[in-house]
Amino acid sequence: MDDGKFNALLEPAKTDRTVHVRVTGDEHAAIEKAAEDADMTVSSFFRSLLLEGAGVRPMFTGDDRLVMAALLEDMRMIGINLNQVARALNSGRGVHPSELDINLENVQRVQAAVMSELRALTRRAGYQRRGEM
Repeated sequence: MDDGKFNALLEPAKTDRTVHVRVTGDEHAAIEKAAEDADMTVSSFFRSLLLEGAGVRPMFTGDDRLVMAALLEDMRMIGINLNQVARALNSGRGVHPSELDINLENVQRVQAAVMSELRALTRRAGYQRRGEM
């Protein structure tokens, strides 16, 4: 995440490096249970934890993914509406001011929802790192 940008990969990057970690039997069992609870493989779970801890990318739960997918769909629909408004304006047709107001309100609503979700993710990650959850 260089320059504060979020890079969404359409195809997962090839994982061609291995990290070896020694753990006790109890620790391994706890890791397997936590990965299962997160509906992830042990490898994916461990990778997510390491990358989150390094500040590279947050770890998303299944619920987080659902919320983000819903917000993405909302943004897609808003984009379609804004493109229709832009096409109308570019072709010389008028657009009712209420249409612009509705689109602006939708953009602000989704922006607030995204910010709220990101704050919640940040808080939750901090609580988990401090063992408060």
